[in-house]
Amino acid sequence: MEIEPVASFSLTHVHYNPNDRFSYLCAWLALVPQGLCVVYATLIWSAREAEIILMFTGQLACEAFNWCLKRYIKEERPKQMFGKGYGMPSSHAQFVGFFAIYLALFLLVRHDPRPETSHVPTTFLQRLLLSIVAFLCAVAVAVSRIYLSYHTPKQVLVGFVAGSVCAVAWFQVTSILRARGWVDWGLQQPIARLARLRDLVLTEDLQDAGWGRWEARNRKPMQKSAKGKKQ
Repeated sequence: MEIEPVASFSLTHVHYNPNDRFSYLCAWLALVPQGLCVVYATLIWSAREAEIILMFTGQLACEAFNWCLKRYIKEERPKQMFGKGYGMPSSHAQFVGFFAIYLALFLLVRHDPRPETSHVPTTFLQRLLLSIVAFLCAVAVAVSRIYLSYHTPKQVLVGFVAGSVCAVAWFQVTSILRARGWVDWGLQQPIARLARLRDLVLTEDLQDAGWGRWEARNRKPMQKSAKGKKQ
């Protein structure tokens, strides 16, 4: 009998040293970009926020840019790496570099939660700490690519810088789109209204979305009960 050939779906196929605990941790860090894509999709579906869609659009454009750079530079991966594809620049480092820098720009520059729209507004210090944590996590992912021998330090550094530059550039583009009213115009289009897209996260924390309405709904029965007891 002839046996049909099979192939390995290598989307999450990561080489690591099973005798090295740090190598095992790095293997998990290699899955962060895939995990972030799941987070993007979940937030877009659940929150329907324009800012998240804009950020994800920039993230995908950054990935496309990385694909072009790899095929233009055509630099091989380290010799001890048995994987396929070009290594310059690191797509993992570029992905997390974009994510960390754009998130920091949004939290520190664009995001302005207000008491009247948020139950407990996030302070600037809290947003700064969150930005630092995101940056350190991005650095950890980038370093893991070197430790696992998927990339050279130069390939990782170039990837991280490229992702950071893309983040700053895309943040400027989205700022122009907002300033000129294109985002507001897009949200008024039939397809956007059908999808119930909105743009509240600039002044309302995600964790507080709907919390005020929930509190008000719970407060009404309590008020009615208190009135009934008085009567």
